Amino acid sequence: MAGQSRKWMVLVAVIWIQAFTGTNFDFSAYSSEMKKVLGISQVQLNYLAVASDMGKVFGWSSGLALMYFPLWMVLFMAAFMGLFGYGIQWLVICNVISLPYILVFFLCLLAGCSICWFNTVCFVLCIKNFPANRALALSLTVSYNGVSAALYALAGDAISASSSSLYLLLNSLVPLIVSIAALVPILRQPSVDPLSPEAVRSDSIMFLLLNVLAVLTGVYLLLFGSNTSDTSTSRLLLGGAIFLLVFPLCVPGVVYARRWFHHTVHSSFQLRGSGFILVDDDDLELHKRLVSRETSYNNLNGSSLSNDEVCEYRSSSQKLCNKEEDGARCCEKMMEKDQLVMLGEEHPAHVLVGRLDFWLYYIAYFCGGTIGLVYSNNLGQIAQSLGHSSNTTLLLTLYSSFSFFGRLLSAAPDYVRAKFYFARTGWLTIALLPTPVAFFLLAALSNSTEALRVGTALIGLSSGFIFAAAVSVTSELFGPNSVGVNHNILITNIPIGSLIYGVLAAVIYDGNVGRGLKLMFSDSVVCMGRDCYFLTFVWWGCLSVVGLVCSLLLFIRTKHAYDAFERNRALVEPQRNWSSNSIA
Repeated sequence: MAGQSRKWMVLVAVIWIQAFTGTNFDFSAYSSEMKKVLGISQVQLNYLAVASDMGKVFGWSSGLALMYFPLWMVLFMAAFMGLFGYGIQWLVICNVISLPYILVFFLCLLAGCSICWFNTVCFVLCIKNFPANRALALSLTVSYNGVSAALYALAGDAISASSSSLYLLLNSLVPLIVSIAALVPILRQPSVDPLSPEAVRSDSIMFLLLNVLAVLTGVYLLLFGSNTSDTSTSRLLLGGAIFLLVFPLCVPGVVYARRWFHHTVHSSFQLRGSGFILVDDDDLELHKRLVSRETSYNNLNGSSLSNDEVCEYRSSSQKLCNKEEDGARCCEKMMEKDQLVMLGEEHPAHVLVGRLDFWLYYIAYFCGGTIGLVYSNNLGQIAQSLGHSSNTTLLLTLYSSFSFFGRLLSAAPDYVRAKFYFARTGWLTIALLPTPVAFFLLAALSNSTEALRVGTALIGLSSGFIFAAAVSVTSELFGPNSVGVNHNILITNIPIGSLIYGVLAAVIYDGNVGRGLKLMFSDSVVCMGRDCYFLTFVWWGCLSVVGLVCSLLLFIRTKHAYDAFERNRALVEPQRNWSSNSIA
């Protein structure tokens, strides 16, 4: 039982780390001041945001470091990279030192790399301590990364609401302090013993409790994160937020009462195994064996399966079965070309990049979640150009809080799986819907404060869902054993998109300086008026429609594989439950 308690303390430590290391999300809070101090153009400012996102390209280096150094040491390497990267930027923005633009660029790159190192440490801790429910652990902890900006906004108001440079100081110091606080649980990790099916289900219920607490934390930050009237009130509210982050430490005590909770509540949800990933490892192996068995049986007996069932399990790169309608045949061939045979089939990198489904997925992410991230990087300039500079903190909190809710919602489909089953790629398509709606709303009504707030909330909700669900989708479509490499290939779209979308916005911004009110700060120029971002919103909206269409095509092409997997699991589950009861 002591080991069970310690593993939950490790999870709480990971929550703390994730909650305070999403430091790239508050870039918009100090970007205007950085632009003013450095005397740079909007395009050059965008390159600094790109540098922070480019840190993800070097995320592999953290895995290499773990091969030679203990986990706690890698954690502190990440903390000191952030301390150095953000700390020197703070000295620059406070005019303590002066650095050329290229060195500031590399400092942003170093700070962005530190975030990836923190994420790697958190992933390893979740996987090591929750092997049976690792997906639930990853889902919960990754969600807290989206609330970082709201926490830093509240902390900034509590210390000095008028200082935008304070964010850089907090970004440099707080992750180091949290790393020190998380050191004891990490050093005292318990040995991991195999869990019984009942224990796995009990842990799933515990994760449900933690998700409910996470929702309460998000609601608290949304309601009180930026609506503060004075410093003393802000400090009180910051204390409440810290309490909500510390409160999960009570989980070890709840562990002792989990059997009672399991018997009273568990029957209402009918959770089986891990609730987040539809493709559990055990279920996946059974699914593969069933598919292989049915395919082999059909090859021997010819007519044992219907044509529709054969098409569901065979690669569509082969000739399709005879169709009655010639007109539909051509369309079906095009849609089913190079289709996935089954979920969870391993795809090495060279096979992955040759898959049409991967590129549909890549474009959907590129034109969905990545645009949302670039929007958050430009929030400071967007608010400033529309005359809402005083609302920048509020907009930052809105984006952060709704991104947090989106990440939490990515796990909701699996909690209702027993009552309503839907392919995860279908949920991904639904999650992309708010993005084009938000951008076209901003283009049409950008002068409206309410439209700006609603659009920001919708974009945060959509991008948060995509960021959290992406690891699971990659694992399900292209294999759980290859997910590390394959997901890193997928997220190369983030720095690429940050560069392309950011440059597009910056060029339009600088091109409209002469049309609206023109303000001069040192050598930099500030554009004021609706035209500064109007075309950007239209372009981003159109591109997000492209992402939505690609996501819909991906759903149509993969739906048969998800349906086949769910049917096989429904056949196997009664046998597994019978075997478990027999052993008991």
